[in-house]
Amino acid sequence: MSIRRADSLGGRAAIVGIGATEFSKDSGRSELKLAVEAVRAALDDAGLTPADVDGLVTFTMDTSPEITVAQAAGIGELSFFSRIHYGGGAACAIVQQAALAVASGIADVVVCYRAFNERSGRRFGSGVQRREPTAEGAALGWNLPYGLLTPASWVAMAARRYLHAYGLGPEVFGHVAVLDRRHAARNPAAYFHGKPITLADHAASRWIVDPLRLLDCCQETDGGQALVVTSVERARDLPRPPAVVVAAAQGAGRSQEQMTSYYRDGLTGLPETAVVARQLWRSSGLSPADIDVGILYDHFTPFVLMQLEEFGFCGPGEGGAFVAADALPLNTHGGQLGEAYLHGMNGIAEAVRQIRGTSVNQVAGAARTLVTAGTGVPTSGLVLGADG
Repeated sequence: MSIRRADSLGGRAAIVGIGATEFSKDSGRSELKLAVEAVRAALDDAGLTPADVDGLVTFTMDTSPEITVAQAAGIGELSFFSRIHYGGGAACAIVQQAALAVASGIADVVVCYRAFNERSGRRFGSGVQRREPTAEGAALGWNLPYGLLTPASWVAMAARRYLHAYGLGPEVFGHVAVLDRRHAARNPAAYFHGKPITLADHAASRWIVDPLRLLDCCQETDGGQALVVTSVERARDLPRPPAVVVAAAQGAGRSQEQMTSYYRDGLTGLPETAVVARQLWRSSGLSPADIDVGILYDHFTPFVLMQLEEFGFCGPGEGGAFVAADALPLNTHGGQLGEAYLHGMNGIAEAVRQIRGTSVNQVAGAARTLVTAGTGVPTSGLVLGADG
């Protein structure tokens, strides 16, 4: 089992194309059209055509099925199609699925996509509206009667415990918000382009759920993002420098629930992230010191700090100081707080740009990027690297 030993996936597949729509609050078109626009843009970027594609992977909670996207995008027969559950936790896992298909010969070219009208349509931040009876929903039923109705309220419980355990104040979360917005301010694709903030702005933003303020919570976005995955060998014949999948992993912790894992041994960490971290470091042979850029899933600022700690970049309770010290380039696209909330897919695209050397906030010599997916739920992660 790879949870106990290194796997052999690394170095056998690469991301060779990235494409996105604009990021907005009202796209004015269907989620299917957004998906197709992103898929075609990614194929153009890769120097491939719809006829080259034989695999599609996406998330659950998606209104654009693989066969419908294939038909609308002019893609023909499919030998592989797959979906991953748990919202943003799926982001890096769909790349892992694509890499597995390519490495095993099940498919030659796989497109990963995500598209939604998450501001003008269904708003994930609005929380539980109506839910069919399921075992998954039953776990939420223990918390909903007490007012824990939204993702912000679920995360606030862990955030408050984190601050208490380490004797910190909520200002430590502000370092993440300021960092993301600083990068977004220089990114023309970001919704908050040209709009940096300060720690004082963070502290003055309105409360959402104590200890989370407005600027601790990611935005809601309409848009689409797609990625093209193929073999490393084929990638070398394509026009863009490939971002090689050095390692990929999924992880769920003991007593895992969706955002409400309050019955675990502690609330100050993210055990699902620890599972992913162990697998990525073991399979890649790398350590935190080898990472040039971190793209960490930032739906809520406290979980960025906990991710840094689980991956071993700093000790427990030290995440805020680590971010404040700019000890590692983080979320150079502006993150989901600053650029767009596309369930982490835009973060993977930024990791590819860093490997290519084309980011608007380029880190000199970036050869290894760490990407994480949504936390508080079963999650996933990637290490991407330059070829050779």
